[in-house]
Amino acid sequence: MPPGKKPQTSAMLYTLIAFVGLFVFATTFAVIYYVKAEEYRTSLADLQRQMEDLADSSQRQAIGTIVGAKQTGKTRLAQMVDYLNRTIALITGGVAEPTSAEVNVKNANADVQKALALAQQNIDITNLDPNAVGPGLIRVIQLLKMELDNTIAAGDALKRQFAELQNKFDDALAAGAEERQTLLAEKEKFQQQVNEITQDYNKLKTLLEQTADQRVQTLWTQLEDEKANLQALNQELLETQAKLELSDSALKKAKEQLAIVNPPPDKKTPAYQPDGEIIIIDDRAKIVHLNIGSNDHVYQGLTFSVYDTLIPKDGKSKAEVEVFDISKTYSSARILRSEINRPILKGDIVANLIWDSKKTNMFVLAGDFDINDDGVVDKNAAEKIKSLIRKWGGSITETVSITTDFVILGAAPKVIKKPTFEDLELRPDAMKKYDASMRRFNRYKEVQSRAQTLWIPVFKYDTFLYFIGYKGQTGKPGAF
Repeated sequence: MPPGKKPQTSAMLYTLIAFVGLFVFATTFAVIYYVKAEEYRTSLADLQRQMEDLADSSQRQAIGTIVGAKQTGKTRLAQMVDYLNRTIALITGGVAEPTSAEVNVKNANADVQKALALAQQNIDITNLDPNAVGPGLIRVIQLLKMELDNTIAAGDALKRQFAELQNKFDDALAAGAEERQTLLAEKEKFQQQVNEITQDYNKLKTLLEQTADQRVQTLWTQLEDEKANLQALNQELLETQAKLELSDSALKKAKEQLAIVNPPPDKKTPAYQPDGEIIIIDDRAKIVHLNIGSNDHVYQGLTFSVYDTLIPKDGKSKAEVEVFDISKTYSSARILRSEINRPILKGDIVANLIWDSKKTNMFVLAGDFDINDDGVVDKNAAEKIKSLIRKWGGSITETVSITTDFVILGAAPKVIKKPTFEDLELRPDAMKKYDASMRRFNRYKEVQSRAQTLWIPVFKYDTFLYFIGYKGQTGKPGAF
């Protein structure tokens, strides 16, 4: 081999050795990389399965909607556990134990079952779903609240009944005490007589023992007479007691008969007093003139009922007039309604129950009103009637008192059927509507009863319209 070729051969050898070394290194590195890649792939698959156990892909995408806003320093799972512990605390009333959610839920479910068992002693919960913890507890609380309200209402009713019975008992006790005092006085009187006769008897007995035989027969006869008198007095005492009982019964009947023969004064008398008189009639113009004017506080728009000479019990008039022009001492009114066979005459009287020239009449309204006489109860009818009363100088109060002048009653309010538990589920406001109907009905009865107790005139709505000269105007637009 030529001397010049040796270095080139050594360089190729080194290059080959380097290439083989790099190949071995690359192969080793590739093998190691492949092994590590397989380990990472296996770890990734494990992590993927763990993620699937925690939540599927759709749940992971909606994790914010499911759990809520992300809290700083807490994982989503920690947030859900926190919310679960709060819910358990609301159900059980205590802090959740530091154990698994499964155990805490089982413990909470056991507490709920115990609560439902206790509630079942007072209410019927057979229709409740024991697995629906939240709604079940809420419905149980609602039922318990209803039961408590009913119990309180029943207790109040019993208290009122007890108070009424106590008053009746006190009255009966007072009457019995008075009768007892009378009977005791009678008894003392007869007892004194008995004592006196007894003393005389003892004296006669002593005298009989001390006298001679010739007087024995005479004194014995006197003794027998005194015994007979004593028996007669005892019998008279018994008869007097019986007569006293009869007299009490007779007195009661006499009072009832007296009320029939001489009844108390008519409480509605003020309603039958006329307010004015017709002094001039213009049949062609359909106008009448009244003897009351601005000095009597008459104003335009005021209506009156027209009567012959007396106002009938039902208040029905033969005509209705409305004031349109006023002077100081008289006023003019147009005829709104009249009867052909009962014409308006000079000297006829006019009246309006609301209006009064000397004072302000106070009214109380209660019940349902059909203001336009169409057979249907009108909403806000009472407020419209109150506005009419205020417009014509009257005043309104909600409670009946001694200052009340008249009570106007509509139809008795209807009480709706008390809602069942199922009704409350469908209509949560059903109990409020039922309570409202009961309050309106109770107020109607209270107003009616209190008016009778305080001797205040009570008029039905139709009669009230007759008394104010407004019966023929109710169906017209703008009447209220």
